[in-house]
Amino acid sequence: MESSTDNIIKLSWSDKISFEKIKRIYGLSESEVIKIMRKNLKSKSFKVWRERVSGRTRKHEKKRILSTKSEKIEEYV
Repeated sequence: MESSTDNIIKLSWSDKISFEKIKRIYGLSESEVIKIMRKNLKSKSFKVWRERVSGRTRKHEKKRILSTKSEKIEEYV
C-alpha cells in the first residue's frame, strides 16, 4: 500500500497527469487524492500543492479540452 501511496503522490505533483487519469489508474476520485495528499504531506507542502493544482487546467481533462479549443479558435481569428 505504501508504494501505491507514493506513486499517487508523485502523479499528483506532476503537471501532466490529470485527476481523471489517476482515477483510471487507481480508482481514486479527486477528493480522495486530496485526502491522501493532506494525510501524507507536511502542512506547508500540502498548501503549496493545493495552490498549484487549484487553478490549473491540466489537472482536469475537461478544462484542458476547453482551454485548448479556445486557443485554437483565437489562432484563426
